[in-house]
Amino acid sequence: MTDYAKVMDAKHAGREWHITDNDYDTLTMLDGGTRPTKKSLDDAWPAVAAQIAAAADAKAAALASARAKLSALGLNENEIAAIIGA
Repeated sequence: MTDYAKVMDAKHAGREWHITDNDYDTLTMLDGGTRPTKKSLDDAWPAVAAQIAAAADAKAAALASARAKLSALGLNENEIAAIIGA
């Protein structure tokens, strides 16, 4: 199912809009512009979802890298958790 808010954030950054409960029919453009079509948002969703997943994967990889580097410096897991907060 398309997450219209995430697609709007990714593909229409800078535009002012409002949506209720991820219901396309409630999508209102507050900037006076034309509302994107449901089809255009649905078509954009797979790429946006992939970008979101890639960003999450990159964040997880960076966290793992940071943990490994801190461990190599001699910190234990409790110390690493205190620094990273996870």
